[in-house]
Amino acid sequence: MARTAFTPVMLGLAGGMALLLGTVGLYGVIAYSVSKRTREIGIRMALGAQEGELTRMFVRQGLWLTLTGVAAGLVVALAAMRLMSSLLFEVTSVDPLTYAAVAAGLVATAALASWLPSRRAASVDPTEALHSE
Repeated sequence: MARTAFTPVMLGLAGGMALLLGTVGLYGVIAYSVSKRTREIGIRMALGAQEGELTRMFVRQGLWLTLTGVAAGLVVALAAMRLMSSLLFEVTSVDPLTYAAVAAGLVATAALASWLPSRRAASVDPTEALHSE
Protein backbone atom coordinates (compact mmCIF):
# COMPACT_ATOMS: atom_id res chain seq x y z
CA MET A 1 0.00 0.00 0.00
CA ALA A 2 2.85 2.41 0.79
CA ARG A 3 4.36 1.95 -2.64
CA THR A 4 1.01 2.69 -4.28
CA ALA A 5 0.59 5.86 -2.22
CA PHE A 6 4.20 6.97 -2.82
CA THR A 7 3.87 7.09 -6.62
CA PRO A 8 1.13 9.77 -6.70
CA VAL A 9 3.08 11.87 -4.18
CA MET A 10 6.16 11.78 -6.38
CA LEU A 11 4.08 12.48 -9.48
CA GLY A 12 2.45 15.40 -7.65
CA LEU A 13 5.87 16.79 -6.72
CA ALA A 14 7.11 16.41 -10.29
CA GLY A 15 3.92 18.04 -11.58
CA GLY A 16 4.27 20.92 -9.14
CA MET A 17 7.86 21.51 -10.19
CA ALA A 18 6.85 21.37 -13.86
CA LEU A 19 4.10 23.92 -13.17
CA LEU A 20 6.56 26.20 -11.38
CA LEU A 21 9.10 25.95 -14.18
CA GLY A 22 6.41 26.53 -16.77
CA THR A 23 5.14 29.59 -14.94
CA VAL A 24 8.62 31.09 -14.60
CA GLY A 25 9.35 30.30 -18.24
CA LEU A 26 6.08 31.84 -19.38
CA TYR A 27 6.80 34.99 -17.41
CA GLY A 28 10.32 35.18 -18.82
CA VAL A 29 9.30 34.74 -22.45
CA ILE A 30 6.46 37.25 -22.35
CA ALA A 31 8.47 39.81 -20.37
CA TYR A 32 11.39 39.45 -22.78
CA SER A 33 9.21 39.84 -25.86
CA VAL A 34 7.62 43.00 -24.44
CA SER A 35 10.97 44.49 -23.42
CA LYS A 36 12.37 43.89 -26.92
CA ARG A 37 9.62 46.08 -28.35
CA THR A 38 10.73 49.23 -26.52
CA ARG A 39 11.49 50.95 -29.82
CA GLU A 40 8.00 50.17 -31.12
CA ILE A 41 6.53 51.56 -27.91
CA GLY A 42 8.59 54.73 -28.36
CA ILE A 43 7.34 55.16 -31.92
CA ARG A 44 3.73 54.59 -30.88
CA MET A 45 4.06 57.11 -28.04
CA ALA A 46 5.69 59.65 -30.37
CA LEU A 47 2.70 59.26 -32.67
CA GLY A 48 0.29 59.96 -29.81
CA ALA A 49 -0.57 56.64 -28.22
CA GLN A 50 -1.45 56.79 -24.52
CA GLU A 51 0.20 54.65 -21.84
CA GLY A 52 -3.04 52.84 -21.08
CA GLU A 53 -3.63 51.96 -24.74
CA LEU A 54 -0.14 50.50 -25.09
CA THR A 55 -0.42 48.52 -21.88
CA ARG A 56 -3.80 47.08 -22.90
CA MET A 57 -2.42 46.16 -26.32
CA PHE A 58 0.49 44.18 -24.86
CA VAL A 59 -1.64 42.51 -22.20
CA ARG A 60 -4.22 41.53 -24.84
CA GLN A 61 -1.50 40.01 -27.07
CA GLY A 62 0.05 38.13 -24.16
CA LEU A 63 -3.30 36.78 -23.01
CA TRP A 64 -4.24 35.69 -26.53
CA LEU A 65 -1.07 33.62 -26.83
CA THR A 66 -1.54 32.21 -23.34
CA LEU A 67 -5.16 31.27 -23.86
CA THR A 68 -4.20 29.46 -27.06
CA GLY A 69 -1.53 27.53 -25.17
CA VAL A 70 -3.83 26.76 -22.25
CA ALA A 71 -6.49 25.43 -24.61
CA ALA A 72 -3.96 23.18 -26.35
CA GLY A 73 -2.64 22.03 -22.95
CA LEU A 74 -6.11 21.16 -21.73
CA VAL A 75 -6.76 19.10 -24.84
CA VAL A 76 -3.51 17.17 -24.31
CA ALA A 77 -4.24 16.77 -20.58
CA LEU A 78 -7.69 15.38 -21.28
CA ALA A 79 -6.23 12.95 -23.81
CA ALA A 80 -3.49 11.83 -21.41
CA MET A 81 -5.74 11.35 -18.40
CA ARG A 82 -6.66 7.83 -19.49
CA LEU A 83 -3.00 6.85 -19.32
CA MET A 84 -2.57 8.39 -15.87
CA SER A 85 -5.75 6.93 -14.36
CA SER A 86 -4.01 3.61 -13.62
CA LEU A 87 -1.49 5.43 -11.37
CA LEU A 88 -4.08 7.21 -9.25
CA PHE A 89 -5.26 5.81 -5.93
CA GLU A 90 -8.75 6.72 -4.70
CA VAL A 91 -8.73 9.81 -6.93
CA THR A 92 -10.48 10.37 -10.22
CA SER A 93 -8.46 11.43 -13.24
CA VAL A 94 -11.00 14.13 -14.06
CA ASP A 95 -10.63 17.01 -11.61
CA PRO A 96 -12.12 20.17 -13.13
CA LEU A 97 -11.09 22.26 -10.11
CA THR A 98 -7.42 21.42 -10.65
CA TYR A 99 -7.61 22.05 -14.38
CA ALA A 100 -9.36 25.39 -13.78
CA ALA A 101 -6.92 26.44 -11.05
CA VAL A 102 -3.86 25.68 -13.17
CA ALA A 103 -5.33 27.42 -16.22
CA ALA A 104 -6.29 30.47 -14.14
CA GLY A 105 -2.82 30.58 -12.61
CA LEU A 106 -1.15 30.52 -16.00
CA VAL A 107 -3.46 33.21 -17.37
CA ALA A 108 -2.81 35.39 -14.31
CA THR A 109 0.94 34.91 -14.74
CA ALA A 110 0.71 35.88 -18.40
CA ALA A 111 -1.32 38.98 -17.56
CA LEU A 112 1.24 40.04 -14.97
CA ALA A 113 4.13 39.19 -17.30
CA SER A 114 2.62 41.37 -20.01
CA TRP A 115 1.51 44.20 -17.77
CA LEU A 116 4.68 44.87 -15.76
CA PRO A 117 7.17 45.28 -18.64
CA SER A 118 4.71 47.17 -20.82
CA ARG A 119 4.03 49.67 -18.00
CA ARG A 120 7.77 50.11 -17.54
CA ALA A 121 8.38 50.52 -21.27
CA ALA A 122 5.42 52.88 -21.72
CA SER A 123 6.71 55.17 -18.98
CA VAL A 124 9.99 55.74 -20.84
CA ASP A 125 10.38 59.02 -22.69
CA PRO A 126 9.78 58.40 -26.45
CA THR A 127 13.06 60.05 -27.45
CA GLU A 128 15.01 57.81 -25.06
CA ALA A 129 13.17 54.72 -26.37
CA LEU A 130 13.99 55.64 -29.96
CA HIS A 131 17.67 56.26 -29.14
CA SER A 132 18.00 53.03 -27.13
CA GLU A 133 19.09 50.90 -30.08
